[in-house]
Amino acid sequence: MSKSIYSHIGDQWKSPSKEHKALQKDRLFHYRREDATVKVEKPTRIDRARALGYKAKQGYIMARTRIRRGGMHKHAITSGRRAKRAGIAKITMRKSLQMIAEERTAKKYPNLEILNSYWVGEDGKHKWYEMIMVDPHHPVIMADPKINWICSRAQKGRVHRGLTSSGKKSRGLMNKGKGAEKVRPSRQKHLSRNKQSRTPHPPRKS
Repeated sequence: MSKSIYSHIGDQWKSPSKEHKALQKDRLFHYRREDATVKVEKPTRIDRARALGYKAKQGYIMARTRIRRGGMHKHAITSGRRAKRAGIAKITMRKSLQMIAEERTAKKYPNLEILNSYWVGEDGKHKWYEMIMVDPHHPVIMADPKINWICSRAQKGRVHRGLTSSGKKSRGLMNKGKGAEKVRPSRQKHLSRNKQSRTPHPPRKS
């Protein structure tokens, strides 16, 4: 059985050749000189874009977003606690960097909805992700039965509610079955339900 062109492109990204590594290095030189978020004409990784829902038709917009790498830092505290408990460096956030990049892109383009995103490059200081955005008010999108679900009001601000693939992964929703009992419908909802169940009932009046 012959492989599709998308499979060959995906293999090139998984195990790049010398030519692909040189091309990626040139891309990073260009990416560093751009703004943090820029629109792009077409996807850099067409295989990932198509797998995540992209189509080359009106209403689909692509953007590339840069985000810093590494853990979070806080301002140094001069008094009031031991340095061991200060929590200044090496702070790991619950959100992934990809999810944060999606949220920043959504704030820059409030009239569009983030469908999904994928990794396109990184260096020692930054990471770059490409965003697949959809215009929910575009007539072509509204007429397409495969994507017009995103026109619903329930999908408004979906990236800020963790409804993209990276958002669901950050929320632990990729795991199912044993060990994932506390992640659905959400961790906050699970916590509130348990608090209600632990609340003692008031005594009955005789």
